[in-house]
Amino acid sequence: MATDASPQYRPVPLPPEFHSDISPSHPPTHDGLHFWQFMIAGSIAGTVEHMAMFPVDTLKTRMQAIGASCSVQPIGVRQALGSILKLEGPSGLYRGIAAMGLGAGPAHAVYFSVYELSKQALSRGDPNNSMVHAASGVVATVTSDAVFTPMDMVKQRLQLKSSPYKGVADCVRRVLMEEGIGAFYASYRTTVVMNAPFTAVHFATYEAAKRGLMEVSPDSTDDERLAVHATAGAAAGALAAAVTTPLDVVKTQLQCQVNSLFSSSSIGNVIRTIVKKDGYRGLMRGWIPRMLFHAPAAAICWSTYEASKTFFQELNSSYN
Repeated sequence: MATDASPQYRPVPLPPEFHSDISPSHPPTHDGLHFWQFMIAGSIAGTVEHMAMFPVDTLKTRMQAIGASCSVQPIGVRQALGSILKLEGPSGLYRGIAAMGLGAGPAHAVYFSVYELSKQALSRGDPNNSMVHAASGVVATVTSDAVFTPMDMVKQRLQLKSSPYKGVADCVRRVLMEEGIGAFYASYRTTVVMNAPFTAVHFATYEAAKRGLMEVSPDSTDDERLAVHATAGAAAGALAAAVTTPLDVVKTQLQCQVNSLFSSSSIGNVIRTIVKKDGYRGLMRGWIPRMLFHAPAAAICWSTYEASKTFFQELNSSYN
């Protein structure tokens, strides 16, 4: 009986670490998301937040700048709003919104992506550590403020009553020619000093409030979870805004340079000048619109951010 003399080939077993479905793209880094997805989610959240609340931000800037330009009695939100609408019309509430649009998106992309990566690096297996949330927030704000401060300065100068600038491009050009590039960062140190405690309080309060609300209703639906993010964000934004109002007043003076009283960019010098002219109440100029801004703004921002994250998580799972 003839036999088959052709060589017999047996399949070679693959090493256990071999995976035929390896993708050239990088795996998700945290919460099932890629780094670029955190950036897009943060950019969308920041842009929506600041655009929606821009008129309130204009009121705050006007009230804080008035306090330094002359010794006048404090004005309320209603008086400030009435003055703008009477003299400039509704469009006066939106002067400088283009600068906000140019700065908010990139800054918040950096802000949230750095926050998530810092939280992942520092948590060490304990995702509920409030100190980690606060520290991650501080790292994120120092980084994002470097991106946002120049456009924030342009935005506030355009928001001022009788602003001499025709628009964003005109303001940037004239500031560069007349004051130099350093003018764009005149308030950076103050902004960091203000935003570091603001962000620490904000993130720690947000994560704690979110965790507490989730424990009340652990089996909540997506709509209920969105309400949790909005409620926790509003509480965090209001508390952080109230605590840091005095430094926000100082930042406004440095960015707007409303008069020549401030002979240096020292935080202490600006505080002494404000207290000398208007008393300690001058350091709380605009605290009501500041809280009215940050409470709903934080609610909008966090709910938009978490919704964007959920969208990307579902998108990623659909490809797995």
